Amino acid sequence: MPPIGLLALRGGTSRLIDLEIRNDPAFDIRIVERPGRWLPSRALHALIADLRTVVSRGVEEGELEYGVASGSTTHLDNSVVTVIYEKHTRRPIAFNALAILPVTLRGRQEEVLHLGLAMVDPEFRGHGFSWALYGLTVMLVFFRRQMRPIWISNVTQVPAVVGLVDTGFTNVYPSAQSDRRPTFAHLTLARQIMRHHRAAFGVGEDAGFDATRFVITNAYTGGSDNLKKRYDDTAKHRDDAYNALCAEELDYDRGDDFLQLGQYTLGVARRYLTRAVPRHSLPALVVNGAFLFLGSLLLPAIHWFCAGTAMGDIRPARS
Repeated sequence: MPPIGLLALRGGTSRLIDLEIRNDPAFDIRIVERPGRWLPSRALHALIADLRTVVSRGVEEGELEYGVASGSTTHLDNSVVTVIYEKHTRRPIAFNALAILPVTLRGRQEEVLHLGLAMVDPEFRGHGFSWALYGLTVMLVFFRRQMRPIWISNVTQVPAVVGLVDTGFTNVYPSAQSDRRPTFAHLTLARQIMRHHRAAFGVGEDAGFDATRFVITNAYTGGSDNLKKRYDDTAKHRDDAYNALCAEELDYDRGDDFLQLGQYTLGVARRYLTRAVPRHSLPALVVNGAFLFLGSLLLPAIHWFCAGTAMGDIRPARS
């Protein structure tokens, strides 16, 4: 039987995730947290080459000039990268790069996980990778953070993705639910993201933002130009409400996007594990998620009771 998962926590004292899930007979999944901060130079450039291989297959012009797909290593300092490989050839066939966006909410420092750029080799589209690309990494980060609610963001003009985010997370705005309104937290985070983090999703400084509808106008001017689509070329959602929402609210000739904000909570994690994850992959996720969760609770307690270990200003090292 193949291993259900190999978990390593690297990156020095920051204990960053380096995880492989190998239980699928055809594909392997690798998740690397903030690789730009600890991965050796050769391995880092190999990872970038894997991402650009998928981009070259998935974009007609063959390149994107923003985020992790640009070839710059600095974007990987604050990203969590998920790559899916064909098992026997180790060929990269899909990836998602979550951007970690620092923000302030109600006077506290927070982080928003931006769902970022997700891309699948056209040859492998329709293989059901959305559970790994859109939910797996967020769930593992959620366990790492002791299952506290996590804010997520997403920028897209694709109806299928708008619906996927709305149904996959909670407290999401914009939504096809007509009675849903943005809260103070939604507005605060959206304005900070547009003010400080446009580069994370390839939106130029000349793009506008409608804070009532959460629509980014003229969004494809900051390196994501090759992702602009006509409405007819976008993937549609099975619920036509999302298709109608995009058709009514977005100007595809100009190049508009929705900025979606929502939360990942314990209820979302339970729904994800019971409905989205393939049965053969569930044991790997449960085992690795349990290790991450227990590590985030037990390790700080163990370190506290080790009297000879320094803990900064709280407890200096014994001389």
